[in-house]
Amino acid sequence: MWGGAPQRRRLLTTCYLQTLVSITVFPIRSMNQAALTHTSATPATNGHRSPRTIAAIDVGTNSIHLVVAQIQPELPSFQIIAKEKDTVRLGDRDPKTGNLTEAAMERGIKALRRCRDLATSMNAEDIAAVATSAVREAPNGSEFIQRVEQQLGLAIDLISGEEEARRIYLGVLSGMELGQKPHVVIDIGGGSTELILGDGHEPRFLSSTKVGAVRLSREFVRHDPPAEAEVAYLKAFVHGKLERSVEELQYHLQPNESIKLVGTSGTIEALATIHACETMGAVPATLNGYRVPFDDLKAIIKRLQNLKMGDRRSLPGLSERRAEIIIAGALVLQEAMALLKADAVTVCERALREGVVVDWMLTQGLIADRLAYQSSVRQRSVFNLARKYQINLEHSGRVARFALSLFDQAQQLGLHDWQASDRELLWVGAMLHNCGHFVSHNAHHKHSYYLVRHGGLLGFTEVQIEAIANIARYHRKSHPKKKHENYRNLPNKEWRQRVNQLSAILRVAIALDRRQIGAIRQLHCELDTDEPGLILRLQPSIPGDPCSLELWSLDYKKDCFEAEFGYPVIPALEG
Repeated sequence: MWGGAPQRRRLLTTCYLQTLVSITVFPIRSMNQAALTHTSATPATNGHRSPRTIAAIDVGTNSIHLVVAQIQPELPSFQIIAKEKDTVRLGDRDPKTGNLTEAAMERGIKALRRCRDLATSMNAEDIAAVATSAVREAPNGSEFIQRVEQQLGLAIDLISGEEEARRIYLGVLSGMELGQKPHVVIDIGGGSTELILGDGHEPRFLSSTKVGAVRLSREFVRHDPPAEAEVAYLKAFVHGKLERSVEELQYHLQPNESIKLVGTSGTIEALATIHACETMGAVPATLNGYRVPFDDLKAIIKRLQNLKMGDRRSLPGLSERRAEIIIAGALVLQEAMALLKADAVTVCERALREGVVVDWMLTQGLIADRLAYQSSVRQRSVFNLARKYQINLEHSGRVARFALSLFDQAQQLGLHDWQASDRELLWVGAMLHNCGHFVSHNAHHKHSYYLVRHGGLLGFTEVQIEAIANIARYHRKSHPKKKHENYRNLPNKEWRQRVNQLSAILRVAIALDRRQIGAIRQLHCELDTDEPGLILRLQPSIPGDPCSLELWSLDYKKDCFEAEFGYPVIPALEG
C-alpha cells in the first residue's frame, strides 16, 4: 500500500528544473522617493563578482535548520551547497511556566554549535540566524538567545509571526514562479502555521496562527494511535483557530480570482513523500513542484490515524521524531485545505531559511532589479502604519529630517558611534512617534509604544521593534527609567543606551517643529570646546520669524540630550 522502500533525498537542494535559482522579476511601483531618503543602504552593485557564501539558520519549535548558500552577485542568484537539520524540540516547554526547559536549551546549543562549525568550515562570511514560535513565546526566550551569543558568539534575531511569514514568502519566491496569479502559501511548523497570500509581488496578506505539529501533539494527543474523540476534537480546534485567518485572507481576493496552494515545511514534504511512494513507487530527486490532490491526502491521513507509532516510523519520509507529530501536522493541512477549498497542494522545498538568505541579499544591496520591490518593505510598512493611525506625515517627515540631521552631525562631531541600522530605527521612531493620538491625546506617548510594538511592522526583528516602540514612547514626558516595564523589555544595557540617546535626539527634533508649520528650515551643529557646548544654528523658513515657540520648546526638551551627550545645547537663531 505504501510503495517501495524509503529513499533519502539529496543533501544538495536544487531549484525547480534548474540548478541556480531563478528569482522572479518585479516591477517597482511608484513611491514618494523623497520619503525614502532616510536609508543609507548601498545600492546594488556589480563590485563583487566572485561568489559569496553565507549561512542561514532557522531556530524552530521542532527543528533547527541550517543552509549554506553560495551567492552569485552578478545574476543575482544563490545555490544551496549544504544543509543540516537537527530535531531538538525546543517546543517541549515546561507545562507550568511555559519556559524553555534546560534540557531543550542544551540540545539547541549543541545543534547550533554544529551549525556554526559547519558554516565556518565552508568559509561563510556571515551567519544569519532567526528564532520563531517556541523562543518568542517562552518567558525565558531572551535568556536562551543571550546564552547562545555568550557561548557560541552567534547572534540570533527573534522575529514576529508576520515577519516569519514574510520571509517564508521570500523563500518560496526564490524557488517557484507564481506567474502573477494568486497563491496561498502554507507553512506548518512545530508551534505555528503561517498563511500567506501573494502573486509574486508584495504579499497581500500575512498571518501566523498558534497551531503547530509539536504544540498540538503535546496538548491533544494522549493515545497511540489517537482515539477518535481526540482526532475529532483536534480537527475542530484547528478549524476554529484557522477560520479567522482564512476569512481575512479571502477578503484580499478579487471576486473572480481562484487560488493555488503551495505547501512548505517538513510535515508537507513527509506527506508528499508517502504519496509519491504510493503512486510512483519511489521518491523523486526533488519534491519541489510535486502535487498532492486533496482526496489522496485525506486518504493518507485517515490511514495514518489508525497506525501505531512503530508502524508510522516504518513509512517512507517519516523519521522517528516526525512520526510522533505527523498526525497533528497533517490535520492542520487538511483543515486548512478544507477552509480554502483547495483541490491540491504543491510542494515548495524552499521556506524560511532560504527566505533569510534572500532577505540578507536585499539588505546587502545585492538585488537591483529582481525582487527589488521587496527591498523597501520596511519603509512601506512604516507608511502603512502611519496611514492606519492617521499620522500627520508632513509634520512627522520634518521631525524625521531634523532627527537624522542631528544624528549625522553629532556622529561627525564624535558625540556617538551608532550605525546606519540605528539611524533607521530613529527614522521609524520619528515617523511614528505621534501615532498614539489615534487612541487619545492624554498620555499619547504611552499609546504610541503599544501601537508601534503591536502594529505589525515588517522587515524588523522583535528587538528592533521593541527599540522603535521605546523611542516613540520617550519622545515626551518621563525620561527612560528601569522601573518602566517597556524599558526593561530591552534585552541589555547596549539596547537601553541606544534608546536613551536616540529618543533624546528625537525630543530635540520635535521641539524644532513645535508649531507644525515648518518654521525652522534647517539646522547646523557646531561644537564649542572653549566654553563646552553644542551650538544649534537654526535658520527660519520666514526671515524675521522669531520662532519663539520652537525656542521655548527646545529649552524645555533639551535636558535629555544634554544628559546623554554631555554638552549643553545652545540655540542660535540665524538672521
